[in-house]
Amino acid sequence: MAILVSNEAARRIFLARQGLSAPPNRALSKDGLLELITTLGFVQVDSIATVERAHHQIIFSRNQTYKREHLTALLEKDRTLFEHWTHDASIVPTAFYPYWKHRFRRREPIMQERWRKWHGEGFDSAFEETYRHIAENGAVMSRDMKAEDHQSGGWWNWHPSKTALEYMWHTGRLSIARRVNFQKVYDLSERVILKEHYDRDVSHEGFIDWACREALSRLGFATSGEISAFFDLVTPNEAKDWVMSHRDELVEVSLISANGAKERASYAFSSFAEEMEAEASLEPPQRVRVLSPFDPLLRNRARTERLFGFFYRIEVFVPEPKRQYGYYVFPLLEGDRMIGRIDMKAERKNGSLDVRRLWLEKGVRPSSGRLEKLDAELNRLAKFTGVESVRYLDGWLAGPDDTAPAGFAISKAPSKQS
Repeated sequence: MAILVSNEAARRIFLARQGLSAPPNRALSKDGLLELITTLGFVQVDSIATVERAHHQIIFSRNQTYKREHLTALLEKDRTLFEHWTHDASIVPTAFYPYWKHRFRRREPIMQERWRKWHGEGFDSAFEETYRHIAENGAVMSRDMKAEDHQSGGWWNWHPSKTALEYMWHTGRLSIARRVNFQKVYDLSERVILKEHYDRDVSHEGFIDWACREALSRLGFATSGEISAFFDLVTPNEAKDWVMSHRDELVEVSLISANGAKERASYAFSSFAEEMEAEASLEPPQRVRVLSPFDPLLRNRARTERLFGFFYRIEVFVPEPKRQYGYYVFPLLEGDRMIGRIDMKAERKNGSLDVRRLWLEKGVRPSSGRLEKLDAELNRLAKFTGVESVRYLDGWLAGPDDTAPAGFAISKAPSKQS
């Protein structure tokens, strides 16, 4: 018989598994940062820095004592983290590297076919020459390898050596040794990845079992499709087969969605019933937290909608006239509820975090207490980002009267006339 889980309990269990139930102001050491990223499974990397780059903001939203230099040390000195791909570019614990070897092998024939279509026959002509150059001369950036007479025509017409660097990174021959101004520095994988992990191999069966088991433990409960999508390492059919062959370890879970409907069956480990009581009783901090658009809590948009009743899409690639909200809008979490989204930008020349627009979800009031909590969080984020103040631009509060409640003091941006 399936275990029935209320919507509130489901939200809190998932928040606990995603590191969002613990107080965000506990001291976080370098070792603690590695433990946090290992608990999450990965942290997505993205170059957009409207306020803060995704990987930094994902960690900051969970612990606000986070120090960027600790992440750099774990990646570039200790080598206990490495950069590669899940559903997108991500920072991953190096202990997981043996399982990523299976991804490399699986992706190579797919990439060969795709890249041949994108770049044409002979796209791999510079691969061995590029590899030898790095082996003999050390780590390189793509700009170091560009042919002087190459005429760039966009990403689909990269110069051959850049094509080689990206292809060999995706397929495991190269790894990212470090970044310079966010540009990748490539080196041979055996010079980047710790030997104990580089040399270790796991069987195909061990790989499938690890990927499914680790995904389910981080999700708490999941369908086979959600298990497959978590790391994007195994296929939906492989995840489905894993669930069916491990039913003796699993229990069926019936979830109530945010709209009150009963969802299709999910699965959890047999220890779930005991863990559920403890995790469901954890009340997340009631402060408002600004999440990255790439936060793992929101990674599966359909799951987010079912659990939180929160419809969210990134509109970076949506033409401006067709955007519902904005280019890069940040989701807002309060306790165990998604309460809205905010459009803002760090104006580093002016030293301010400029709030352009706030949209609260239906039924969420812009009370002075809630807006004060948001303002406190924005000021913490501004300090982390390196700007001095938060400014609220004209028309920032979306709503019927477009005004903040009495008693809420804000720092307004000066008008153009002033």
